[in-house]
Formats: sequence, C-alpha cells, structure tokens
Amino acid sequence: MIQRDLEYVGVEMSLFLIDGFAKDDILLYIMKLFAKLSPEDLQPDTLTKLIKTYIPYVEVDEVLDLNEAADLVLGGPAALIVEGINKVIMIDARTYPARSPQEPDLERVVRGSRDGYVETIVFNTALTRRRVRDRSLRMEYLQLGRRSKTDICICYLEDIADNRRVENLKKKLMKIDTDGLPMAEKTIEEYISGRHWNPYPTIRYTERPDTAAAHLYEGHVMVIIDGSPSVMITPATYWHHLQHAEEYRQKPLVGAYLRLVRFIAVIASIFILPLYYLFAKNSEFLPETLQYIGPDEIGVVPLLVQFLIAEIGIDILRMAAIHTPSSLATALGLVAAIMIGEVSVEVGWFSHEVVLYLAVAAIGTYATPSYELSLANRLVRIFLLLSSALLGGIGYILGVTLWLLYLTRMKAFHVAYFWPFIPFSYRPFRDIFLRSPIPLKNRRPAFLHPKDPDR
Repeated sequence: MIQRDLEYVGVEMSLFLIDGFAKDDILLYIMKLFAKLSPEDLQPDTLTKLIKTYIPYVEVDEVLDLNEAADLVLGGPAALIVEGINKVIMIDARTYPARSPQEPDLERVVRGSRDGYVETIVFNTALTRRRVRDRSLRMEYLQLGRRSKTDICICYLEDIADNRRVENLKKKLMKIDTDGLPMAEKTIEEYISGRHWNPYPTIRYTERPDTAAAHLYEGHVMVIIDGSPSVMITPATYWHHLQHAEEYRQKPLVGAYLRLVRFIAVIASIFILPLYYLFAKNSEFLPETLQYIGPDEIGVVPLLVQFLIAEIGIDILRMAAIHTPSSLATALGLVAAIMIGEVSVEVGWFSHEVVLYLAVAAIGTYATPSYELSLANRLVRIFLLLSSALLGGIGYILGVTLWLLYLTRMKAFHVAYFWPFIPFSYRPFRDIFLRSPIPLKNRRPAFLHPKDPDR
C-alpha cells in the first residue's frame, strides 16, 4: 500500500494505491495538471471541479463510505482524499498482470479464431462484447467472498434470456457465504449446482469467446469470474458437453460425420470394457462367429484385476503428464508404451486384448469434448465393470438401467439433464445427432424459454 501526501494550491491531498496495480503514467499526468492549478480554479465547488474538469481520466467516481473506498483500493483503483471534501475520489487507473489471449488447449480447432479467455475479467468481457455487439447485452458485476472480494460478472442478452432464470442465478450467487473463491469457477459450481456427490457436470465450461457468444444467442446465462479463463455456461444438458466448435467449422455433412464419430468414441469409452469382460467370462453370450473374443491365456492376474490396475495406471500416467515438463513428455510416453505396456504383457500381468480394449476406451475418453464429462464417464465404466463381475449379464443390464435412470432424473438448474431425449422433443433431438446446417439451426432451445424463439 502506497500513501502519497500531496499539496496543491494550498489544499492538502492524499493518494492511496496498491503498488503494482496503478498505471504510473496516468497518475503522474494527473499530478502534473494539479501543479498548474490556481486557487480560483477550484472554486466554488472543489469536488465538482476536480471530477469534471481537472482529472483527465475516463473512469472517475466519488464514494461516501470509507469502508467501500478501502475495498475498492484493494481491488486496484486509486483513492484521492482532498481536505475539505467529505467524499473520496476514486480513479480507476489500474492494470493487472495478464497474459495475451491464446487458443485454449482443451478446445483447439483446425480452422477458426485462436484467441481465448484469460485470467483478467475486463479482458474477458471485452472479448465477449467484441462478438456480441447487441445493445441488449447485459454484464452485471457482483463481488463474492467476505475477504477475497472476487469480481463476478453475470452475462446475458436481455432480449432473449429468460428473466426468471437470470434472477434465480443471481439469488444463488448472492447466497454464497465464504471467505474467498480460491478455485474461482469450481468453488462457485459447488455452491450453486448442489448434489455434491454427483459426478456429472451440470455447468459447461468454455475458454473460447466464439463458443460463449453462440450460447448467449441461444439464451444461456454466463458467469465470468476474475482470475479464471474458464467461463461458466448455464444451464447445460448432457448433450451440451458433447458439442465441439470443430463440428461447426466444417461443412454440415462433414460436421455430422465428425459428431457421429465423437458419439461412437464416447459410447465406446463407457461400454467396451464391461462388454468385453462380460463376453470373455460368458462365452455362451456370443455367436460362433464371435467366439474369438476373449483372451486365450488370462495370465497370472485375474481379468477384473487387470482392468482395475490398468484404469488406475492410466490415471497415474495422466497425473504424471500434468506435472511433467513439456520437454520430457515424449520420454514419458515412451516409458509408458514400451517399458510398462510391453513388459507387463511379456511377464503375464496383462493380456494383449486387455491392452487393446483399454486403449480404445482411453482414446474414447480423450475424444470427449468436456473434460469433466470424461471423468464422470470413467467412473461409470468402472461401475459397470464391477457390476458385470459381480452379477454377470444381469449385473451389466442392471448397471446400465440404473445409470440411465440416474441421468434421466437429473436436473441442471430446473432443466431435465437428458433433454431432448427425456422429455422427448423431435427437432432438438434430430439437431443433436445430425449436425444441422447453420441456416436451419438458427433456432433457440425451447427449454431455455427464450423471449423471441421465432426470430
């Protein structure tokens, strides 16, 4: 904290600011102008003269509450206190350390924009406004956290978004009572989504401004948090987590093919391991033409234990890759593929088919656009694997049934999580599975209750 005592034209002043947040050149320019003032320049109303005439900056405000002024100073603006004036002049000449917008790692596209959200909320709102030049775009600022005072922005199109949905989200955010938001958007999600033991995400995250803009036009409500490059999109169904910008960067037929391949990969990541285990242990379920499925030699380790060890091993490798410098990533891959994979097969820990089907499931997991959904699907895969091992075919059918019932009963912000499959709606259901051309897709989802769905 820096306190700079000043005196101009016989009037004592004091400037308070946080070192590293203030723009030094702006404040220096203001002080130079103050040095040229005469006593007559500040008469008759010193406050009005300073704010409207002699402080040449865009974001200038006055605050009567001293506690509010102190909170603002800790956020970056500079406070100017002038003798004889019972208000604090706030000069929002602040700057934050920030990286340049770059393409997010989790949402890469072959063609398209390469900019992405950053950790500074002002930059993120500007990137959104750049793509949504609608006069009804609203960005309402809140502060959450008793001690952190984290800036939050609720972003929506007033002419499209459902007012009840916006107000409901505001109430949930205002009820958050915590010291701070150390994990930014993930902390907020745990407060507003509920059902803490539910592995499936009810909020979609994006780091791409074009993806956020597309959801705004549909009627979604976004939450932008200072300090995080991930923007929250509410509400989000199960199918929202399976969409990717790449599908809309190609021709409709190619995009439909890419979406179909993605769905096949996601389905394989959930069902291929439990099905293989079921058929390997119960060969009578297979016709004669498929009797080759199943390992010729199970090996020393039981088949179920092989799958569980391999699942845990993949997660260990994923964690190791996160903490491994990029220059050593290739070496880590070679160690995993050759020294661990091949040697474990040779010594009898794993069979070749187990490695094959596990690799297919892992590829399907990584092909899932939503990282949170891929982790939830991985838990479901382990659950189906255990149910198949305990009860055989009945356990597999029972596990799949319970999984589907769980998803169909879920709600994301009062919206059916499996919509438009349950409750069924033909046209949105068709648009999900057959990537429709943009002119035909220019329809807003009915579950959002948009104000002008026909426009």
